[in-house]
Amino acid sequence: MKLSTFSDYTLRVLIYLANQRSGLATITEIAAAYQISGNHLMKVVHQLARTGVIESVRGKGGGIRLARAPDEIRLGQVIRASEGASPIVECLAATPTSCRIAPACHLAGILVSAFEVFYSKLDESSLADLVQQPGEFAAFFPKGTLIGRHGLS
Repeated sequence: MKLSTFSDYTLRVLIYLANQRSGLATITEIAAAYQISGNHLMKVVHQLARTGVIESVRGKGGGIRLARAPDEIRLGQVIRASEGASPIVECLAATPTSCRIAPACHLAGILVSAFEVFYSKLDESSLADLVQQPGEFAAFFPKGTLIGRHGLS
């Protein structure tokens, strides 16, 4: 299985925000820190805000921050939300149409079990597990991006 770029960027945003606990970050700052598209991050941030993982503060001086402590944000929940509910193979769709061997094949059951194990393992970990030493990330971002305009950098 390969996580989508959307999920990758989702985790990057959360890691950035977990390292910036004292203030607000902007999409522009995060995009600059990772050297990735701000347009893609807008979609990620919108989805994270919609699911209640982050909160958005509008207006001058606004930005985004985690809505909960990092140890309360389960990775399984985040990845489930970012990956969506689309089936990984056609035979797991609500109405499979093109697979001729579907009635005799046991692949669907095996894949469902595998995904249950995958997400169960992710559910054991939180965002806090990814950022056990928050300061160690500062060296990887351009000066002024991580925690820059709001205080700790």
